[in-house]
Amino acid sequence: MKPLHARYPFLDAARQAVQAAEVDLAAVVADESAVVQRALARVEGALQDGTVGDTHRRPRVELLSYPVARVIVSLVDEHVLTRKYARAEAATAYDRFTDDFTSDDALKSTQTEQLSLEVLLGEFDLARSVRETPDGYHVDVGAYLDHAADQREDEWRLVNRDLTDGEVPLSEQDLLVLLRQAVSHRIEDGLPFDVPDPIGTHLDSELEHVRELLADLELTRDIDTVVPEMFPPCMKYLLDQVQKGKHLEHHSRFAIASFLTSIGMETEEIVELFQVNPGFGAEATRYQVDHISGETSPTEYSPPSCATMQSYGDCVNMDDLCEKISHPMAYYEAKLDDSDEEELTDWRERQESNS
Repeated sequence: MKPLHARYPFLDAARQAVQAAEVDLAAVVADESAVVQRALARVEGALQDGTVGDTHRRPRVELLSYPVARVIVSLVDEHVLTRKYARAEAATAYDRFTDDFTSDDALKSTQTEQLSLEVLLGEFDLARSVRETPDGYHVDVGAYLDHAADQREDEWRLVNRDLTDGEVPLSEQDLLVLLRQAVSHRIEDGLPFDVPDPIGTHLDSELEHVRELLADLELTRDIDTVVPEMFPPCMKYLLDQVQKGKHLEHHSRFAIASFLTSIGMETEEIVELFQVNPGFGAEATRYQVDHISGETSPTEYSPPSCATMQSYGDCVNMDDLCEKISHPMAYYEAKLDDSDEEELTDWRERQESNS
């Protein structure tokens, strides 16, 4: 088992290395606590901050933690966990292969085996679909559509891309983003799977822990109350920035839009709320919100966790309640629960009474 396999456990070569070693996964979960704990950390990280945690110093532990993590995800069998786990693994892989591809040649010679772009393209049967050019790369339109479908930004829509002779020109950065999506698709497409009882019976405490995390992070969809005064500080700030006409980065726009859809606001209500911002065109906002809410996509996107908000610099003006929760939705639910009925005047009712 090579360090390269531990860094990129989704590779066919990594799977073959595990098979060649004749690893008994039931024996691993029963006897190798380091593997199980690292596997649990992968899943915890995916739920809490969108990563899979720190790499274990032993390649064998790191590599075997990947199939055990997939076992945990499969046994819990919650769509939100599967999606978050696949994306976290893909995000970690993206950071690693971006570093491998851009590391200085002199540095590479002193390091262990690294992944090459050619190998990664071959991994996903993209070698014949991607052509290097003096300005970047050209990708066959079919391959582009397969891997760009999950990208939310308008720039990824085919109508906003050049298309020549069935190929889409891409920068190197764009190509790496498509490869990240390819990793995510591979991981998610294989989950969940049936887990033999001899493996699952040894993971009861880990499964209970993950289910408790999911309960803490559960994003309720039956909230239909819009009280901006009760919003968590981060969402108050982002909404205030929108209404002041300030420019927001994509991750900030996504955060506030996904939060508003999660508390029951309809697309047209959000468009109305944003219309004072000259940077938010009605059609662009409508498209983004419909995609986030699942109207025009197969997925209802959840607001980012507090850890993710912190990583993007969107966590501002923290108060005492922020110290006790791990998700903006949990903050809002707690505020609503602790409020008197008279305090809960819905923003939409106020708009009607003022009109």
